[in-house]
Amino acid sequence: MIRTVADGVLIDILVHPRASHARIGPVHGERLKIAVTAPPVDGAANAAVIDLLSKHLDRPRRDLEIAGGAGSRQKTVHVRGMDRAAVVAALGLAPESK
Repeated sequence: MIRTVADGVLIDILVHPRASHARIGPVHGERLKIAVTAPPVDGAANAAVIDLLSKHLDRPRRDLEIAGGAGSRQKTVHVRGMDRAAVVAALGLAPESK
């Protein structure tokens, strides 16, 4: 679910667009579930995912990008400048979450 790369981490997520409220979690299979209120139209849900993660990770939006699955509910987000332990702690995940 969270993999280390040279300049940060990759987080595998499952997006739930048009949710009643935005939230992060729980883990769904091998992906972190992220609910956003935005619809999956014109990149609105992708932007909402980046906004929500940047807020929870306390990182500027420019440090996050959709690295895979931009047109899918299953996405990979690249977070620059953070290590796996910091992401796990910031998102309140169990330390053994892969």
